Amino acid sequence: QVQVVESGGGLVQAGGSLRLSCVASGSISIFSSRTVGWSRQAPGKQREVVATVTSGGDTYYADSVKGRFTISRDNAKNTVYLQMNSLKPEDTAVYYCALLGLTSWGQGTHVTVSS
Repeated sequence: QVQVVESGGGLVQAGGSLRLSCVASGSISIFSSRTVGWSRQAPGKQREVVATVTSGGDTYYADSVKGRFTISRDNAKNTVYLQMNSLKPEDTAVYYCALLGLTSWGQGTHVTVSS
């Protein structure tokens, strides 16, 4: 059974950067064939998918993060990254990843951006 674990969250000032990691257990061939997504959920708000990357490297970004966040993958390491730059207080949330259609969202990593 494939599972994902997120890491890299923390407290950062507005304008700062963080890089989140999503590591998947299991087969590299399974990981490399799946679209991986990052979502976030702030208290009292609905989950928002912020970025996805397909097996071929095509990416999608929500308008709220476009130009500031970059998703990338390293199939050899079963890992997907979310580089977050120019962070804003409204980016504060728990960030989750998943192999879309295969795994549920992970336990999440907390990101807090102070003003």
